[in-house]
Amino acid sequence: MVYDIEMLKSFYANFPKRVDAVRSYIGRPMTLAEKILYAHLYDENGIRPYKRGEDYVNFRPDRVAMQDATAQMALLQFMNAGKEKSAVPATVHCDHLIQANIGAKADIETATSGNREVYDFLKSVSDKYGIGFWKPGAGIIHQVVLENYAFPGGMMVGTDSHTPNAGGLGMVAIGVGGADAVDVMTGMEWELKMPKLIGVKLTGTLNGWASAKDVILKLAGILTVKGGTNAIIEYFGPGASSLSATGKATICNMGAEVGATTSLFPFDANMATYLRATGRDSIAAWAEAIAEYLEADMDVRANPDEFYDRVIVINLSELEPHINGPFTPDAATPISEFAAKVKANDWPRKMEVGLIGSCTNSSYQDLSRAASIARQASEDKIPVAASLIINPGSEQIRYTAGRDGIIGDFEKIGATIMANACGPCIGQWKRHTDDNTRKNSIVTSFNRNFAKRADGNPNTHAFVASPELTLALTIAGDLCFNPLTDTLKTEDGREVKLREPEGTDFPPNGFDVEDNGYLAPSGKNVDVVIAPDSSRLQVLQPFTPWDGNDLLQMPLLLKAEGKCTTDHISMAGPWLRFRGHLENISDNMLMGAVNAFNGKTNSVLNQLNNAYETVSAVAKQYKAKGISSIVVAEENYGEGSSREHAAMEPRFLNVKVILAKSFARIHETNLKKQGMLALTFADKEDYKKVREEDRISIVGLKDFVPDKPLTAILYHADGTEDSFAVEHTYNELQIKWFKAGSALNTNKY
Repeated sequence: MVYDIEMLKSFYANFPKRVDAVRSYIGRPMTLAEKILYAHLYDENGIRPYKRGEDYVNFRPDRVAMQDATAQMALLQFMNAGKEKSAVPATVHCDHLIQANIGAKADIETATSGNREVYDFLKSVSDKYGIGFWKPGAGIIHQVVLENYAFPGGMMVGTDSHTPNAGGLGMVAIGVGGADAVDVMTGMEWELKMPKLIGVKLTGTLNGWASAKDVILKLAGILTVKGGTNAIIEYFGPGASSLSATGKATICNMGAEVGATTSLFPFDANMATYLRATGRDSIAAWAEAIAEYLEADMDVRANPDEFYDRVIVINLSELEPHINGPFTPDAATPISEFAAKVKANDWPRKMEVGLIGSCTNSSYQDLSRAASIARQASEDKIPVAASLIINPGSEQIRYTAGRDGIIGDFEKIGATIMANACGPCIGQWKRHTDDNTRKNSIVTSFNRNFAKRADGNPNTHAFVASPELTLALTIAGDLCFNPLTDTLKTEDGREVKLREPEGTDFPPNGFDVEDNGYLAPSGKNVDVVIAPDSSRLQVLQPFTPWDGNDLLQMPLLLKAEGKCTTDHISMAGPWLRFRGHLENISDNMLMGAVNAFNGKTNSVLNQLNNAYETVSAVAKQYKAKGISSIVVAEENYGEGSSREHAAMEPRFLNVKVILAKSFARIHETNLKKQGMLALTFADKEDYKKVREEDRISIVGLKDFVPDKPLTAILYHADGTEDSFAVEHTYNELQIKWFKAGSALNTNKY
């Protein structure tokens, strides 16, 4: 089925004209990312050669996607915007609030009952404002978007950091906070710094155990978790066209792990085949008719160094399967070197659980390749040493995989089939273990592996690999097992080597489904009710505007040491149930961040009583006395999920400033949208000057203008002082957000 067909028809009719107009104006060949970005300028008459990495640009995306955890806050904000309907097609997907525990049927029933208040809110507010609603169990947002909404050349924002998954169908799809989504849904301009461009040339073809997942695992090792910040990764070359559409989506999905704004592939025959296989023949035909506009110009492909800010070449024919981790998704190791690394680092060698699924790797192709390994284990009677959990990507995939025997292949070797939902990938895993603090190892086909993310255990060493390699290691139960070279013992004592995985991009008999879980908006006049005493939902109150004064003598709330992701700032797992209630979820603020002064989490000095208490408890006491506070952090602060709660919670608890060595892109924008000051050290060594009992002033705000540093003054407990410059990236509009108290307060709607 083709949704929003009139919008799509208009898009493909106008896209070539828009690209031609831009190419004529800038007078040079264009990359694919540039074509899509410039074709989506909010003001079509505002064409000019924007400077990458410097100029802020206003865009008009084609659609919005929201998952249930982030949709709550986004739609609570949209309700305050005074609009009768979303200005662009938008959808809500119920995939985050389902806990993986017993199995699909029981877990969906539990989630439906336990989250009824939230689901009813999301369903009713979607119905009221013309938003499509995908029920619990319908599937993971990014797989459902790929199957139903993504289209070559389009531009989309989504309230989830892995929205770039849609780049597998040639779409510029960008993860954002809820306030950004509100901009788009109200028909207003959506602002983004013009990204730099990283070109990745793929040559050769994959073979053997290597998969599309290994492309991005290797690239993560090259770029690191912040190497793609404020950049779009654009793939091209002969190897790109050899990859399936879902393989491309896997690569684009995990581009979020290197901080990329988004990633995308050029339109090709594999994309057209996928569109037709998922019932979108007309989109395939429209895209084929303008195919030359849906790839980088020939001169760009011939001379990439002249047009991209950086070019990386990966030969797929030589690509070795990789395993990344633990604790960070950019710690990349080829399988041939992994066993030695396990031993050298004394990582727990026993592999206890294998988890296959997530928005990254839950397509039919992924499941079919992994199932071929499961079949061999069953046929050769190879004992399976570790537990196995499977999360299909959508109800369409689950139903079709069940029909074709793939689900049965997994069940024969003892797998538990969980709901078509995120589950363990975002901390929604009720892990059955004897000790959830014990040091142990798991392997997943997910995208992230931060400490405590999957099961809440800081000592779980989580490793990321392809679905087929995850399954091989699950069978072996040994991190040092290499299926390319090693053998396994059957029940009767024979030595057997696993065959190379085999699978199909598409089901031989086509996709099928009885109920895909979609509910179209009825267009009726719907009442959205939020109970005043609800613990799950809370009507948003506007944040207070800036009072016009410098921020003086703020007590240091926390000096965070090391990695501080949005998981550390606003944990998921059991806290997901409060995503629609800002006051309640603020109790988890920064509870995972490590205090630089005592090495502990959720333990900071309360300057009012000189005692150590939880971060939120101290912040609440400061707020109750009208005291503002400040947080200091290291590199890439806010890495990871797009969750804007990580910005809204400090704002709610009267934290006025985050001063870091550097920020992750989405989180920096989220802070700005909520009226926070996101500042960076002009000299990163100044981080060392911050002491535990400091009171800190930020001065120069009366002359707050773009490109002009502010000044931080540290008042130490011994009576001495330090002062130094702090920088920012605020433009004039963003400074208005700060002064108004938030973007929503600027009356731009």
